Amino acid sequence: MDSIALSAPCRGFSLCIIIALAALISGCSSYSDLPAGTTKEVLGSPVIEQEPVTVPSLEDEKPPADYRIGSGDVLYINFYGQQDLGSPSASSESGDLKGSRVDGNGDIHLPLVGSVHLAGQSIGEAQQTLRETFAPYLKDPSVVVEVAEYRSQPVQLLGQFRKPGTYYMERPLTLLEGLSLAGGLSDIANLRSARLIRDKQTVPVDLYRLLQEGSQEQNVWLKSGDTIFVPDDRNQNVFVFGAVENPGRVPMPNGQLTLTQALASAGLDGARYNPEQVRIIRSLSPTRGQLIVVDMKKLIGGEALPFQLMVGDIIYMPRSAVGNWNQAIAEILPSLQLVSSVLQPFVQIKFLTDED
Repeated sequence: MDSIALSAPCRGFSLCIIIALAALISGCSSYSDLPAGTTKEVLGSPVIEQEPVTVPSLEDEKPPADYRIGSGDVLYINFYGQQDLGSPSASSESGDLKGSRVDGNGDIHLPLVGSVHLAGQSIGEAQQTLRETFAPYLKDPSVVVEVAEYRSQPVQLLGQFRKPGTYYMERPLTLLEGLSLAGGLSDIANLRSARLIRDKQTVPVDLYRLLQEGSQEQNVWLKSGDTIFVPDDRNQNVFVFGAVENPGRVPMPNGQLTLTQALASAGLDGARYNPEQVRIIRSLSPTRGQLIVVDMKKLIGGEALPFQLMVGDIIYMPRSAVGNWNQAIAEILPSLQLVSSVLQPFVQIKFLTDED
């Protein structure tokens, strides 16, 4: 390999990277500075293809207006004129607990009749069930059912909330109402990367559009077991895969990084790559993204301005010409699966969710 001759000291990290990449891409030929006083206007873009991509909105269905009893709830049950048949009182760390806890099978246990299944019923339906259950023992039984403690419909609010933790729905709640349970968000909350996780999968809901743009189509109904995770904006990264020596995460100092810098950090794998079709998967929100193809030769040849990356960008340097995006995704998919837990929500939903 010929040596790289510099006629002047290399000033600036980005300049050094461009010089090194230029030498590699040109087949390891020598490099020399342009003559002193040379002026070259650079106005072009290295982007040769850009395709917007969206994912279908979450199918949302309004839940029943009445609260449904579930396992873990504590019910206070009172039979008029028959105090010994209602809910017992038991001592707890917080004081006297009045009520009957619904067990894991959805049953409560009462004197005289034993187990009564109430899970899935509204308060009115539970009262009717108890009247029918006690009818053989009482004449026209009058019963009142109240929820003493709501414990069957948890929602996890994790990350950059002022009061993160587990909360319990006492009625049907929308996403916006659920966010308010934890006292709002901290100043370093990263809304573009926030996500709603349901049944162990990230679902297509955009908290940024909901809170910043007032998009009510994002204000979906919460379900029992939902998790809302809002990361901070301090640990910002991009990901580089393909023909590089150190694939994986590349930090973005102060949220600033160019494509050239990211590839230099990852280390190009000798001469085994195709710089004319660098692929970038970009997340704009959990529901919107872009597929971008960049010609690195334009960057190296000074024909285009530096390409600025965004947080969460996934860069793929192919080893040879890539026919289309389906082929590129197929090649990069195993690498994405290895780091799926730290990828942006859009990538998880669009490319990593089971469609079976």
